[in-house]
Amino acid sequence: MSITSNPQGLFSKRHESYDRFIRLMRYPQGLRAFFLASPLLRADLRVLDAGCGTGAVTLALRGALMRRGFMPARLHAFDLTPAMLDHFRQTLQCRTIEGVELAQGNVLHLDALPDSWTDYDLVVSASMLEYVPRHRFVEALSSLRARLDVGGSLVLFITRRNPFTRLLIGRWWQSNLYSAAELSDAFGRSGWSRFTFQSFPLSARHLTPWGHIVEAQR
Repeated sequence: MSITSNPQGLFSKRHESYDRFIRLMRYPQGLRAFFLASPLLRADLRVLDAGCGTGAVTLALRGALMRRGFMPARLHAFDLTPAMLDHFRQTLQCRTIEGVELAQGNVLHLDALPDSWTDYDLVVSASMLEYVPRHRFVEALSSLRARLDVGGSLVLFITRRNPFTRLLIGRWWQSNLYSAAELSDAFGRSGWSRFTFQSFPLSARHLTPWGHIVEAQR
């Protein structure tokens, strides 16, 4: 299995095929179904999407908020790859969605984000931390924790390790894969007060073999 050392280069070339891939897997629908059922959603949330890619998580979360009659106070999103951000901007323009602020950023260098990008109620991240070098995974989790306000939460969607994902995600998308035990160890070492593993709702159970969902509280 080949793990890329240059995710920015990988997704600069393949941002359109990535977007087609997640739509084929009905990933955006699964994310939206998860957030529709989440007790973490409420009015005036301050939200950061860490590693937003083409916008699947931000759009799913925003859709769930709107469906439940909530207006977010802040929707910020960053990604390492300019091509992914450009793709996301085009989607926002096509859907005439306003109020989402985007920036280029690296989860291992969050001090480069705008000074006001802090004190969030909720940080969400999907299919991004797989591309952080394994020896810096705990550091990345700690950096995201530091962006939260007291009592804030993280929802992490991350690829699990199994034969299915080794071929489809590990090899094709050059990604690290994680077991539940590895994630438990990393969250324990990165300072979170509590974390739990969650599941996709019944309507999105087709995504269960793909990934873990971890909810953690600062």
